[in-house]
Amino acid sequence: MDVESLEVELFGLRPSEFTAARDEYAAKARKAGDRQLAAAIAALRKPTVAAWAAGLLARRRPKEAQSLVQLGEALRTAHRTLDAEQLRKLSHDQHVVIGRLARTARALAVEAGQAVSEPVLHEVEQILHAVLADADTAALWEAGRLVKAPDAALGFTGLEPASGAAAPRWTARPVVPAKDQVRPSEPDGEGRAAQARRERARAAQVEAAETAAEAERLEAAQAAAQELADRAGVDVVAAEDDVRAAGERLETARAASVDAAAGLKEAGRAAAMARTKAEAAARKAAKLTGPEE
Repeated sequence: MDVESLEVELFGLRPSEFTAARDEYAAKARKAGDRQLAAAIAALRKPTVAAWAAGLLARRRPKEAQSLVQLGEALRTAHRTLDAEQLRKLSHDQHVVIGRLARTARALAVEAGQAVSEPVLHEVEQILHAVLADADTAALWEAGRLVKAPDAALGFTGLEPASGAAAPRWTARPVVPAKDQVRPSEPDGEGRAAQARRERARAAQVEAAETAAEAERLEAAQAAAQELADRAGVDVVAAEDDVRAAGERLETARAASVDAAAGLKEAGRAAAMARTKAEAAARKAAKLTGPEE
């Protein structure tokens, strides 16, 4: 047995099935005399429900998983190059994609027999954010070997800008050495006010883009919640129909049981009467066929 392959196999099981299966494999390795392998198997940690659900998504939807990994590579590149325009676009994309993939992971988990609560769904989203931010996490997730959600602090903040990368257009401007500067006259009060307005406008544009992306993410979450509510409503109606039909079948069965009991009682009386008549007939026949004097 190969530990990494076995780990992937075990992570494909529901979390409630993990420990028993792991211990069984460890026992087989010990029985075969491979104590080192048995110890390595026994040391495998059961994934959290969120990590398992996220891994299920990677296993069942490999093309979508690869698309998320590629989006993460593009985001990390944009952070390193400080490409503000690309960052705005990709940040919008990541909210939409992560919301959709988290809901898909939840649906796959439910199909596999594992319920996913709202806190767990939020943890799945955290895992997918970490997949975008960190290449090592992405590799573990895509291989189906992620045990738990990475630390909350994991993000894009640790990425150093690439050498020669330009500063984001909304935060900084190139610095010109003093000796090369042409020193115009100081702007008057009206010029300073206009410059301040332009800077506020740039900041407002960035804030508007981020707010729009967040609004779209929340709208997608609302649509998903509505879809779940609609499905639950359909299930309730179907369950009520089942209960109603079962009640009707129960009443029919009870009536049939009462009729059968009455029939049984009547049949018993008829049988008793027939026995009595038969016995009387037998006695009469015996008298008529008795010995002659």
